[in-house]
Amino acid sequence: MDITDDELLAYLDEQLPAERATHIERELRSSPVLRQQAAILIHRRDQGGHTVGEIWRRQRLSCLSRSQLGGYLLGTATDELSDYVEFHLRTVGCRLCEANLQDLRESRGPTPDSTRRRRKFFESSAGNLAPSR
Repeated sequence: MDITDDELLAYLDEQLPAERATHIERELRSSPVLRQQAAILIHRRDQGGHTVGEIWRRQRLSCLSRSQLGGYLLGTATDELSDYVEFHLRTVGCRLCEANLQDLRESRGPTPDSTRRRRKFFESSAGNLAPSR
C-alpha cells in the first residue's frame, strides 16, 4: 500500500492509529526514498504552510477537550458527542485523545496521595473552624 503525503504528515504529527504508524515507521526505516519524502514534507511544513488542512492537523482542531472526554467517561455527554468520541477514538484512532481518556480513567478514583492531601488540608484548617453555637 502506498503512503500518501497526508499519511506521512499525520505519522510525523503522531496522529495515526498505532497499527498504521507502525507500518509507516517500518517503511521509513527501509526506504531512503520515503525518508527523503518525509524530509521534504517537514521542510515544507516548517516554512509556515497555512493551508486549512495543515492548520487543522497542527492545531488538532478535531480533538476533544478533557472536559468533553470527562463527560463521555461519566456518561453525561450528549448522544451526538458520544458518537463523535467513538468515531474519533475508534475510526480516526487519535492517540492523543485516547491517552487523555486513559488518564481520566486512571484519575477517577481517590489515590493514596489525594487522600493524604485531603487529610492534611483538613487537619491544618480544623483549628480555624469556628465552633457551632
